[in-house]
Amino acid sequence: MSVPVSSDTTALHHAADSLAAVSHVAGEHNMFAELLHHVQDSNELEIPFGHVSLPQFDPFMIAGISFDMSITKHVVFLWISAALLLLFAVLAAGRNRRSAVPTGFGNLVEIFIVFIRDEIVLPNMGTAGLRYVPYLLTTFFFILIMNLAGLVPYGATATGNVSVTAGLAIIAFFVIQASAIRAQGMGHYLAHLTGGVHWILWPIMIPIEILGLFTKPFALCIRLFANMTGGHIVIVALFGLIFIFKSYFIAVGPFAFILGILMLEIFVAFLQAYIFTMLTALFMGLGIQAAEAHSEEGHA
Repeated sequence: MSVPVSSDTTALHHAADSLAAVSHVAGEHNMFAELLHHVQDSNELEIPFGHVSLPQFDPFMIAGISFDMSITKHVVFLWISAALLLLFAVLAAGRNRRSAVPTGFGNLVEIFIVFIRDEIVLPNMGTAGLRYVPYLLTTFFFILIMNLAGLVPYGATATGNVSVTAGLAIIAFFVIQASAIRAQGMGHYLAHLTGGVHWILWPIMIPIEILGLFTKPFALCIRLFANMTGGHIVIVALFGLIFIFKSYFIAVGPFAFILGILMLEIFVAFLQAYIFTMLTALFMGLGIQAAEAHSEEGHA
């Protein structure tokens, strides 16, 4: 004997199914949000036994622009990277000062120093670029430490924040212009903005040349930010496959790919520090070589 089912009971079943579907989607959304939390900046610092809330300050206005000086996770690792850079530099300098032949950690640091001087500075800037070696060394090691900090447990990649890479690019912009002015002189530097064309074309060439001055550091900023963020996003996506399929057999593949990408990320950390330093030296060298070419034309 069949028992009729009322429309109210059927509606309740549909509502329960819909609620379960929504809960499943919400659960997956929360899962991905938790995974992305490790890539994004936050106001909390992750530690093995929980989270530590970082100091927060009220924003203040200057010329109609809001500034928030609150401490975030990326700011903390920016400070940690700077402290590690200072510590490693002091240790390496102390070891090399005590020994005529560098060994151990001092020898390792000297390998990078000699490489940057002989393979980056001299080919792109000539002997005139030797005075800028300390800046380029600081840039290389600072970016390298920040890149590697995101690969350790509970770490964060500060260079995955566009504000950090923009700050590095702004510093590089001023150093590039200062090196060009120092080599060329202010008069020739300003004359270079005309592109060497007839004065009738100056209204066209001067804005283009000025725009070109800013595109170089902008490329440095976006290149470093995108490359350091992209690898972490891929790792998050692979982790997401494990939670989506919920299968030990499926998890083997993503886990193997994650290990491979982590190995690749170590290489990328060194590569991006090298590229940022090399391009900065290249842009500085263009201004220095322009001064040398102008000097040779004057002698001719």
